Amino acid sequence: MPPQDVAGPAAFARRWRRRVARAGFVPMDTGELGALLRRLTGRLTAALRAPRFDQRRTAEVGAALVEAHLTDPAVLAATVSVIGSHLAAAASAGPGHRERVVQIQGAVASGYASALRVATMAEQERLTQAVFAAQNATERALRTSEERLRAIFFSAAVAIGVSSMDGRIVRVNQAFADLLGYDPDEMCDLMVPHLTHPSDPPDMWRLYEEMIHGERDHVRLEKAYYRKDGAVVWTDMTASLIRDEHGAPEFTIAMVQDITDRLRLQDRLEHQATHDPLTGLPNRAMIAGHLDRIFGDPVPGARVGLCYLDLDGFKRVNDTLGHQVGDSLLVAVARRLSRCVAGPGHGFMEGPGSVAEPGSVAGPGSVAGPGSVAGPGLVAGRMSGDEFVLLAENPAGLSDLAERVLAELARPYQVGQHRMRVTASIGVVESAVAETSPVELMKAADLTLYVAKQEGRGRFVMYDADRNARQAARYELAAAMPDALDRREFTVVYQPLVSLADERLRGVEALVRWRHPVLGLLGPDAFIPLAEETGVILELGRWVLEQACTQAAEWARDFPLLRVSMSVNMTVSQTHEPGFVAEVEGVLARTGLPAGLLMLELTENAIMDTEGAPLRALDGLAQRGIRIAIDDFGTGYSNLAYLRRLPVHTLKLAGPFVDGLREPGASASGVSDGASVGVSVDAEIVETIVRLAHALGISVTAEAVETRLQADRLRQLGCDTGQGWLFARPLPADEVTELLRSESKATI
Repeated sequence: MPPQDVAGPAAFARRWRRRVARAGFVPMDTGELGALLRRLTGRLTAALRAPRFDQRRTAEVGAALVEAHLTDPAVLAATVSVIGSHLAAAASAGPGHRERVVQIQGAVASGYASALRVATMAEQERLTQAVFAAQNATERALRTSEERLRAIFFSAAVAIGVSSMDGRIVRVNQAFADLLGYDPDEMCDLMVPHLTHPSDPPDMWRLYEEMIHGERDHVRLEKAYYRKDGAVVWTDMTASLIRDEHGAPEFTIAMVQDITDRLRLQDRLEHQATHDPLTGLPNRAMIAGHLDRIFGDPVPGARVGLCYLDLDGFKRVNDTLGHQVGDSLLVAVARRLSRCVAGPGHGFMEGPGSVAEPGSVAGPGSVAGPGSVAGPGLVAGRMSGDEFVLLAENPAGLSDLAERVLAELARPYQVGQHRMRVTASIGVVESAVAETSPVELMKAADLTLYVAKQEGRGRFVMYDADRNARQAARYELAAAMPDALDRREFTVVYQPLVSLADERLRGVEALVRWRHPVLGLLGPDAFIPLAEETGVILELGRWVLEQACTQAAEWARDFPLLRVSMSVNMTVSQTHEPGFVAEVEGVLARTGLPAGLLMLELTENAIMDTEGAPLRALDGLAQRGIRIAIDDFGTGYSNLAYLRRLPVHTLKLAGPFVDGLREPGASASGVSDGASVGVSVDAEIVETIVRLAHALGISVTAEAVETRLQADRLRQLGCDTGQGWLFARPLPADEVTELLRSESKATI
């Protein structure tokens, strides 16, 4: 008969929960655990009371614990214990309950074990499936990666090759085979040492040995390879070491990129940077590089020579025939120079009838290219314009070379339809390397070339230290002039002009002097030619004109009755300035000097050459009341007829004519006592000039009057005014002021 129902399941469930909670890890909170165990307690009490024991349904209680992940063995032990000790009381079981409790404990344990076994097997299955899935994924990824790498290897544009540690090429891609002109299989028959090239860096094979021995992992360098057809290809090669799973060297892999075009472009750019684009000769930069090499580490006793060459009159070719013809002429000159430095045994390809095509440019194989270096130590180069150099290391016979160059360059040129000749001037310098420098060598050659130009052109001049020192001093003086103007080192003195009839003061000539801080007081002959050469004469002339007019205006205000004129020297370059007339007008306006008191002097050669704008400038000045004088008349054209078309007011006789009147024995009518014929000739020349000048309405002034006899003869010959040491030396402004003050008192 079944046991009777009694109260107590809730107490059992609570006791069960406490025992389970203390037994081990519980993957749920207390409420969830209590609810589960209360539900299972109902099944247990039902099993205890049931008339017949249901093994399957009771086993489901143990399975439910496993399903709830209460799989700690201590949970099962706690469950069996609490069932054995408290279930009968909780279910108010009657007689025979102990056998039923034991059955329940066995069924719960059996269900627990079975469910746990099933769960464990399911978990193992899941793990196995996961492992299989991961392995399959890994194998697929590996296959994909291998296929990708294989595709990259064979289809890459970069050449790739793999070699073993014994130097055998085991695999190459198509790009590598195409680069060297082989089939891939043909390359795999080669060894790495078969790919050597004479230009390989000296340490390349040492680096390769270090890599295959595992001492380095990477090597990168520029390397040349021979193609199968014998051509050369330049590459950027990177080799890497592949190690096995133990770290031992196994393979080397080389990645090779063709850089032949880049290197060719680089070579072209370097050639353009160091060679003249017109003639192909080395340019100034390359000549400087050669000099740096020569002077960088000279051997004892080393010498260096330089021929600095400039074409004579080349500007006329450009101005008359055009720059295209001029360029063609320069190309022809460069070719001849290249032949000259090659030596007399090479002959000359270009004869009098040859044609230098306009715009021809030296290229590969051209005469005037890198081959202009005629053997070690002799280089022909173009510096700029029509200037060339011949640079020689340890020269022998530079004068012979210069003569050969002059002779060759003097031969006729046929440029298109134009047949012409040009000559050259050459400055030749030779020195011990230890005794000079690149800068000093070039400077000496330039100065010597300048001397050759001065001595008549079409010649060569050897370097002379003393002469070049003088030339260098001139250059230094010229370079110092602009700063000297800023520092107000220049000053103006005034030489009186007197009437020869009564020796009264009629005017002054402004003369510039340079108070040089080192050389002392310098006269105009020391620096005016330099000022004209360098263009400083324009600024210096403006300054002198401003100073002279300012002083003359002051004298005009202080001594209005004397009407003292101011003579200022001008150069023809000043008359070429577009704003020259306006500039003179501006000076007169600023200073307040009347135009009639200003006389501008130009030398005879300068004024006779005036055409176009300079002549219009002189006419414009004359129309404004400014007087024009010809200085040093008689030293140039002495063309009195030409004076009729020039706005000239005064002739100033050159000093040599006046100097010829020093000796006694001549009169206004000629020789009186058989004295020097030269004196009679000078007197007749002066008399003729004065008579013809007066006929043209032009007054005459005699310069360099130093003796009383000269003054008397000039007065007898009709000369109007004179200046010279007889009357006064050049004076500072304050001393001229005292003379004017004396003249003014005498006038009153």
